[in-house]
Amino acid sequence: MDVPDWVLKLPAVNAGLNSLATVLLITGYRLIKAGKRDAHKNVMLAAFLTSIAFLGCYLVYHFQLEAYTGSGSKPFPGTGTMRIVYLAILVTHILLAFFVPFLALGTIVNAWLARWEKHRRLAKITFPIWVYVSITGVIIYFMVYHWPSS
Repeated sequence: MDVPDWVLKLPAVNAGLNSLATVLLITGYRLIKAGKRDAHKNVMLAAFLTSIAFLGCYLVYHFQLEAYTGSGSKPFPGTGTMRIVYLAILVTHILLAFFVPFLALGTIVNAWLARWEKHRRLAKITFPIWVYVSITGVIIYFMVYHWPSS
């Protein structure tokens, strides 16, 4: 059974959403360092919504791929050292990605409740993990979908 084109386009959409989330996160960081709280708040909420959109598209892609092919993932085509590098990136990405929604939501809730010290402490943990997960998501996309096949 052929996979519909709209499903095949979702990995690129996901990489785009991860890229946008990265830009928004870094922009939000720079805004708070510049003392622009309202702009920081808006940009960070946009980063959170972008990550939610990513998660929705990611799940749809993998469920649809499973439905059409019997496998919910596309294997990495590389071998040797590059496969080891890919797996190291993938494992750390997956492990840390599990925590991002909880960390991000906790950081947002603390800001919403004006618990600024807790917000800052949690943001110092959340930010680098979230940026790492967003960037490695794009790297994984390029490695899986644009890696030379031979």
